[in-house]
Amino acid sequence: MADVEPLPSVTAPRPVSRGRMALLFTVMLVTAAGNTAMQSVMPSIGTALDVDDVWISLAYSWSALLWVVCAPIWADRSDRRGRKAMMALGLTGFIVSMALCGLVLWAGLSGWITAFWALIAFAAARSLYGGFGSAAPPAVQAYVAARTPRAERTQALSLIASSFGLGTVIGPALAPLMVLPFLGLGLTGPFICFAVLGLAALILLRLRLPNDEPQFPARGRAYDAPYANGSGGAPHEHYDHDDDDDQESGPAALPDAPVKRLRWFEPRLRPWVISGLIGGHAQAMVLGISGFLVLDRLGLRDSPAEGAGPVGIVLMSGAIATLLAQWGLIPRFDLGPRAATLSGILVAAAGVALLGAAGDLHMIALGYAIASLGFGLFRPGTTAGTSLAVSRAEQGQASGIVASVAGASFIYAPALGVWLYNVSDWLGFGLIIALCLIVALVGARTLQLDSKLTRESA
Repeated sequence: MADVEPLPSVTAPRPVSRGRMALLFTVMLVTAAGNTAMQSVMPSIGTALDVDDVWISLAYSWSALLWVVCAPIWADRSDRRGRKAMMALGLTGFIVSMALCGLVLWAGLSGWITAFWALIAFAAARSLYGGFGSAAPPAVQAYVAARTPRAERTQALSLIASSFGLGTVIGPALAPLMVLPFLGLGLTGPFICFAVLGLAALILLRLRLPNDEPQFPARGRAYDAPYANGSGGAPHEHYDHDDDDDQESGPAALPDAPVKRLRWFEPRLRPWVISGLIGGHAQAMVLGISGFLVLDRLGLRDSPAEGAGPVGIVLMSGAIATLLAQWGLIPRFDLGPRAATLSGILVAAAGVALLGAAGDLHMIALGYAIASLGFGLFRPGTTAGTSLAVSRAEQGQASGIVASVAGASFIYAPALGVWLYNVSDWLGFGLIIALCLIVALVGARTLQLDSKLTRESA
């Protein structure tokens, strides 16, 4: 009797080591800090250039649109070319974008080019971040998700998400210190400084993270066939493979047959995508309005250079609250995706209401902090829910969808929020609160229970 060849086994993944988690954390932290440092000075730069607020917000739109389009492409490519390569590409996009943005804005503030062309050039340079910087977050998320058991994935992804939170503390804190008087850099100093920090993070990534390019690229994409494919068997699970001796996961057999691509509104993902999209628009509007709100209610429109400090304080208060949610509340109360999403969006609505009524720096910071606390629960909830809704083999695609949804929220929402705010304070804040309540009502009916979602598959 002929021997029967055993089926390929799947090795359970070992957790990501602390050193590698710290490196991934750093990659995300640097980009988050750079972006929030930019956001803390852009209202002042716009005022100094005598550009309407809404045009400053619209300058980000093209970059956000590119993020939506490109994030799934890079997520797909990360499954075939490896996570490390896509992280490096994303960091490179961030570095070049920040350096060019600083250069063109310096030229505008120095009078070398007009404000119109400075803004156009800024939007073009910023698009490099949307086009290439979008490669890093899906790769980091997929790297962690593919190495984390289902029951622990919410906390693991929350830790990665908290790197953004810590970055949003560091960015606004450092931005006023980076407004450099020498060489005429002034308000453009944070752009140049974070380009240098990004370069340092890229060097560390290249030197310290092992290559993880798939061992058998000819076998096709490392995606599992969706349940809708109609196959009766359980889906194959794929674990990423590092090509060093300290493997965190073992290679698994990959399906030879072509597999169906995940779509935004695929039934398993639809409730999480809808919640993330609507709630993300609310969060983007709050972020777009906050800097201009500080300048208006503190009377700093005539002295824009003095606005970077107060705006930074407000953004820092929100960032600290976000860290409280992601480092404290989620692990302390062991919140699952559904609980974090629904509780977070209601807290965010309360914070936005307080922010709309605030009249001094203390109340503005408090309102923004409460709103950020809520969104700090909401974002990891929808991210983990999307991840848990699909198999481990589909994590690359799922992470790309998460990144696309996040980018879609910033295509027009910040500019819309600023425009409504300039028409009427409560028109802008009222829409944000309404979006939060819609998420709470729809999510309560459609989001899968945590007890089912976090259960390990057989």
